[in-house]
Amino acid sequence: MFVKINVASFLVALFVVLVEGSNVIESIVEDHEHSIGTQWAVLVAGSSDWYNYRHQADICHAYQLLKKGGLKDEHIIVFMYDDIAYNSENPRRGVIINNPHGQDVYKGVPKDYTGKYCNAQNFYGVILGNKSALTGGSGKVVNSGPNDHIFIYYADHGGPGVIDMPIEPSIYAKDLNEVLKKKHASRTYKKMVFYMEACDSGSMFDGLLEEGLNIYVTTASKPAEDSWATYCSFSGEPCLGECPPKGFNNTCLGDLFSVSWLENSDLHDRRVETLEKQYQRFQDAPEGSTRKSEAYRKLSEAISEREHVDKCVKYIGQILFGVKNGPEVLNIVRPAGQPLVDDWDCLKSFVKIFESHCGSLTRYGRKHVRGFANMCNAGIQRDQIDAAAKQTCSS
Repeated sequence: MFVKINVASFLVALFVVLVEGSNVIESIVEDHEHSIGTQWAVLVAGSSDWYNYRHQADICHAYQLLKKGGLKDEHIIVFMYDDIAYNSENPRRGVIINNPHGQDVYKGVPKDYTGKYCNAQNFYGVILGNKSALTGGSGKVVNSGPNDHIFIYYADHGGPGVIDMPIEPSIYAKDLNEVLKKKHASRTYKKMVFYMEACDSGSMFDGLLEEGLNIYVTTASKPAEDSWATYCSFSGEPCLGECPPKGFNNTCLGDLFSVSWLENSDLHDRRVETLEKQYQRFQDAPEGSTRKSEAYRKLSEAISEREHVDKCVKYIGQILFGVKNGPEVLNIVRPAGQPLVDDWDCLKSFVKIFESHCGSLTRYGRKHVRGFANMCNAGIQRDQIDAAAKQTCSS
């Protein structure tokens, strides 16, 4: 998904957070502005665990790119659970790579918000420059001014109107956009660039991101579309993309959207390449025995969990809308320009009600958030979904 806000001022702008020194804005000629403030970056890996290796690898690669471009650590804020580099399954202990032939991208990465401090509350606080909202971590925030540029890059799993963090709660589209509006209202940035890697990531902004905020957003997928991993190796399956080095089992080194723009930035002169040119480059990108037993066990559990979530949501839809109409209603995709749901509090409460009766929605189950949104849009009340979930999952 590609969203452009106030694009006239960006068409000839350099990728403001990835350029070097005084060249950062020399090509901006639309408004003849030739002076800038500080460049800030917020990098967020929203997952944990070995099988999600790629998200932290993407973020670490982005950090190295920013450092090469001249940004200082004091202006780069990193969110990552930090359980990959020294994971027992990592064949290169203390090292993270983002492609099969890549160098270590982990070295030197700031550990600003790790473990339980890698959460939504801290993410919002960092963007807003609100230190009083933080719990733990380095305490670094985007303490920006009216002439500053901000780059935010997020990589992880998502679903319609929601993206994950390693620690609950998740980030909902309405909440994120409210934070961006609040940041704009504080007049503490000049331009902002937001890259988002997640399934259904277009739904985080479609119909919600207001004009006039001077924010340029590019997402890995449309509002109802998957994003894809690459450089993957799973037992018994052909590699997805180029095979990772020996020892990298049951995981992926990167995400297709992310490695497209990261590797493009590695190879091309960032002082002359605009955001528009970079988008055009990657918008059509192509798509021991004990450990093996453990991998199969985890796979079987994952399949079972997915089947459970799918069946529960399906049956709840059938109870509420009928056997024939249930699937149709749950899968409705609103026209472009309309937000996922009219009442975001309703959506959040429906997810909580489901989880109270049927167990965790899980990262995989985030794809069903659209179904819960459609229940809200159809006027379903809390007592109705509570009864349907209880009937479905209490037996």
